[in-house]
Amino acid sequence: MGHIGEGVTLDASTFVHESAYLYGKITIGAGSSVWPQVVMRSETFEIQIGERSNIQDFVMVHVGIATPTIVGDDCSITHHATIHGCTIGDRCLIGINATVMDGAVIGDNSIVAGHSIVTENKEFPPNSIIAGVPAKVVATRDMGAANTGNAAFYHQNGINYAEGVERMSDEQFAALFAK
Repeated sequence: MGHIGEGVTLDASTFVHESAYLYGKITIGAGSSVWPQVVMRSETFEIQIGERSNIQDFVMVHVGIATPTIVGDDCSITHHATIHGCTIGDRCLIGINATVMDGAVIGDNSIVAGHSIVTENKEFPPNSIIAGVPAKVVATRDMGAANTGNAAFYHQNGINYAEGVERMSDEQFAALFAK
């Protein structure tokens, strides 16, 4: 049903849902997951997804006219988000239906709120909480631990789905919050 092109490099521990479409030069790191109906295209430049990051349902990832798309480690790109030719640091969360455009840079440990639009070439420092249209910093707080927790939840889901298990056990769920 989906497509994984010959230019795609996946770590053996990466989970890619069968309905995802991956085209061009794409590298996805260890423990990461790509969920239903994701589309990634890199006709030029490349897409790099770090370790233990998750690209959730219906996300669009594309390169910019002059920029690759780079996502760091322990990130969550949530449902219906669009990331386009941008750089997203480690331990970030891009909210539901948010858009991050060409040349934008999101610093480590940051959150882009749902429905926000980060415009071209906009740069945000680490520990930013970013919201609005156009997006701006609305608060400063290190969200690294919370964002890593969300990524760990999806990492466990990816492990389970790869084994044909569609629900997390109570023990798995409790272990995520015992750390």
